[in-house]
Amino acid sequence: MADIKYYDVILKPVITEKSMNAMGDRKYTFMVHVDANKSMIKEAVEKMFPGTKVASVNTMNCEGKTKRRGMTFGKTAASKKAIVKLTEDSKEIEIFQGL
Repeated sequence: MADIKYYDVILKPVITEKSMNAMGDRKYTFMVHVDANKSMIKEAVEKMFPGTKVASVNTMNCEGKTKRRGMTFGKTAASKKAIVKLTEDSKEIEIFQGL
């Protein structure tokens, strides 16, 4: 876990209707590395987006879905999501502007 760099923690932003509505409350949703913890996510957001201050981080582990191909069963990869809430005096995250 210690060998994960901060730019490897955040994989991509989650762009859904629900996550777009949460941006009004200064909450941003990201797909993150499965082994990342809350303190690593907070540090990565503050380093990747200068001027932002993270108030809290909520994480969700998403299990892989069971898929079938003929008589063979398998699972898709597990994933992890993080909802990052920014403080009131923090800058907005620029990648979400104009969406």
